[in-house]
Parts: sequence; structure tokens; C-alpha cells
Amino acid sequence: MKHPRRASRDPLKGAAPGARQSRLPGAPGSSALLGWHSKALWFLLALAALVVASFWSLDLQWREFLSLDAARSMGRFLGEFFPPDTSPEFLRRVVQGTWETLAMSALGTGLAAVAGLALALPASRRGDGGASWARGPTRLLLNALRSIPELVWAALLLISAGLGPFAGTLALAFHTAGVLGRLFAEAIENAPPGPAAALRVQGVGGARVFFYATLPQVLPQLLSYTLYRWENNIRAAAVLGVVGAGGLGQMLAFHMGLFHMGKTATILGAMLLMVALVDAASHGARRWMTR
Repeated sequence: MKHPRRASRDPLKGAAPGARQSRLPGAPGSSALLGWHSKALWFLLALAALVVASFWSLDLQWREFLSLDAARSMGRFLGEFFPPDTSPEFLRRVVQGTWETLAMSALGTGLAAVAGLALALPASRRGDGGASWARGPTRLLLNALRSIPELVWAALLLISAGLGPFAGTLALAFHTAGVLGRLFAEAIENAPPGPAAALRVQGVGGARVFFYATLPQVLPQLLSYTLYRWENNIRAAAVLGVVGAGGLGQMLAFHMGLFHMGKTATILGAMLLMVALVDAASHGARRWMTR
């Protein structure tokens, strides 16, 4: 005699195939899929509420901005930029300021890359570069370095370094070291652990494991991050001159403050051309390295 409970072990036996398949975890309409859709819906609703609250809390005067008087004032202001100043003496100064801005960004990025790599080793969770007790303080230092904007760093360093490109270079280096240190640490953590583990089994020390196993794997990514930050530092170096940190930014602040609009137009054109050329060169170099 069959046990009376054995016949009811599979309640869906004999039912339609669709009824049995619809209860599988990965089937359409399952609870997991509904849960994901629910989370996405709540996220979109929260984002929409934040946008609505932003419009409600900010005093956005769209009527004045889109008025005819505002358009006329903007047209008169833009008309003062033409014609740009193309005198040989002024162009020579613009070229000198452009070179100064490039040098500030390149030197600041280079110093930041070295400091960021040195800080990324103890900040990462890999055991190649340092002790675990240094991870917390190093990450806190990286957060502090990148939390302070370049303009604030430049304003602080002007007290000790004085006016000129030296303060701007140090400001770029301090802020970018915090950014690159965090990116480098994540790249080191995400490196495949196999080669490093094979060297540790052979008794190789931590520093040699990093230089011979981890660094060759992450070097293209580190260079790509560095070039990308150099692109950003070009723009930042052009703005740092507003606080007296040298380069094209200092010339821009000076001539715009005196309402020399022709000279201001020339400086802005030099900035746009410099940023476009550096972006194109950096993008090409990053694509070549990551192929």
C-alpha cells in the first residue's frame, strides 16, 4: 500500500507546463524580478522628487533670464570681445602664459602621480605595499586631499609660496594626489591575484611582488588615469590664475578686471585651443595604451 502523503509530494504534477515554469526563480514575473523593478521605481521616484525640490528651493528667475533686455545686454557684452587683440607683443605674452599653464599642469600631475602611487600602496587591501594598520589613516589622508578644491589649496599656499606658478603647481599636486591615490588603490585591489600569489609561494618579498606581478598588470590603467587627470588639470591650471597662481588664468583675471575685452577674447581663445589640443593628444595616448 502506498503512503498517503507520497502522492501529494508534487502538487504541480499534472498541471499545465506554464503553471510549473512560472514559479521558477528566474522566470518572468517572479518575486526577484519584481523586487528589482520595485527598487528601480523607488529610485526614479526619489530622483524625481529631488529634482522637483531643487526647482522649488532655488530662486531661478527664468523670466528675467529669457527676457529681451537680458538678450540685448548679453549681445552687447559679447560684441565687446571683438575684435581680439592680435598685437605681436600681447601674443608673445599669451604664448608665454600658455606655456606656463602647461608646465604647471604637467609638473603638478607628475608630482601627484608619484605621491598617489606611494599612498595607494598602503591604502589598498592588497598585501604588496604595506601593513593593514596604515590602510585607514592613508584613506583618510586621501579623502582630505581631494576634498579640498584646487582653488582653496592655491589660496592657502599663496601665503607660504607667494604669488606665481609655484603655488598653483602645488595646489594641483595636492588635490590630484588625493584623486589619483584613490583610483590607483582601487586599480591595485582589482588586479588579478594569481601572479602575485605565485611569487609569494616562492618566498618573494612584498616589494618585489608588487613591481614584478601587480604593477605590470595595472600600469596601463594607472597611466590612463594620470593622462585623464592631466586633461582636468589643464582646465584647473587655467582657472587657478584667478587667485594669482600664474599662467593664463592670472592674465585673464587681470585683463577682465580692467575690462580689456579684446585681450580677454585672445586669452580665452588660447585657453580653448590649448585644452582641445591636450584633450586630443591625451585621448589618443590612452587609446593607444589600452589596445
